[in-house]
Amino acid sequence: MIPQIECLAGSNIVLNGYAIDCGHAISSVEFSLDGGAHWSRYETKGANDYQRVNWSFEFPAPEKGSYLLQVRSVNDEGTPSPEADSVELLVS
Repeated sequence: MIPQIECLAGSNIVLNGYAIDCGHAISSVEFSLDGGAHWSRYETKGANDYQRVNWSFEFPAPEKGSYLLQVRSVNDEGTPSPEADSVELLVS
């Protein structure tokens, strides 16, 4: 789990990370704020099967409340990470 983030509603949040899948290229990184019901996909053009993909995601903080942002990678076969990583957002 990524350390908890505290922020103000509407302020920009920047997350950075990396993904790797030995023997497969990472085709995208996906993010969800609704328990995985819906995923926002960001393509990772130029990825290959022998190097990790460094990613950065910036978005405005949602309205006040507590949220769990999930992050997962998807490989070139369309298979998502077996388990998404997560970060708790506390928005005031």
